[in-house]
Amino acid sequence: MEGTNAERVVLIGRPGCHLCDDARSIVAEVCAEAGVAWREESLADHPHWAARYSELIPVVLVDGHEHASWRVDPVALRRTLQAP
Repeated sequence: MEGTNAERVVLIGRPGCHLCDDARSIVAEVCAEAGVAWREESLADHPHWAARYSELIPVVLVDGHEHASWRVDPVALRRTLQAP
């Protein structure tokens, strides 16, 4: 889900990244189940993230905090989104 101001989850990646494609599928599914808004951002558009996350993509942020990198565990993401 893109374009809202209330995204709890941000997926950071880059075009052509197969791990990012896998992460996108997991994030989309888990967020849809949880009713949580999310968006995807590219390192190419955010130099500050590129400097920090270049070797870690894909990176998933939840509520502004790093949740996962390289591989996204759907069970862990569900648990994090359900936490108060």
